Parts: sequence; C-alpha cells; structure tokens
Amino acid sequence: MAKKIKNNPFKPILKQIPAPIRNRYFLVLVFFFAWLIFIDKHNMWTQYQLQKSLNKLKSDKTFYEEKIKEVRQEALDIEQNKEKFAREKYFMKKKNEDVFVIVREEE
Repeated sequence: MAKKIKNNPFKPILKQIPAPIRNRYFLVLVFFFAWLIFIDKHNMWTQYQLQKSLNKLKSDKTFYEEKIKEVRQEALDIEQNKEKFAREKYFMKKKNEDVFVIVREEE
C-alpha cells in the first residue's frame, strides 16, 4: 500500500527563499553567531565597554606615573634644600626677617 503524501502549503513560499538560506547548517551558524554577538555573556557591547574602560585606565596610569615622577623630584628638592622649600611654600621666615609676597598680575 502506498501512502498518500499531503501537499505542504508552505512549499511555494519556501521555494522563494534562496537555497543557501534554507540550509539547516547555515541557519545554525547564523543562530550561533547571533548568539555570540548579541546574547552571550561576552557579547559585543560588553567587549566595547571593557575596551573603553581599559583605555581610560591606561590613560589614568600614564597620568599618575607622571605625577609620581613630579612628586619624587619635589621630594628630592626638599631633601636638598629644606630652607628654600619652607620659605617658598609655607612663607616661613627667620626671627629678624620681614617677608614680602609679590604677586604678578598677568594682563
């Protein structure tokens, strides 16, 4: 006995879709890449945010390395000439001395 096969009502619609897109392996690959790009824990948006954060941290690192160099140089200057540092930064003076602070105005 031969079984009668029913006609699929979607066959004309399916024939309009190109053959590679109807391929199940292609569909699985598309789904897999869509999952990786949009849904996964390490998706593209997360990677972008992490890269942006990394760039900011690198720029902060260079800024603070420069500040550390400046502070070390200042500490070395303080050790070499403590009296000059105290006079310039804290306006300290000796007992029998008058100090005048002159501020230059820029035009």
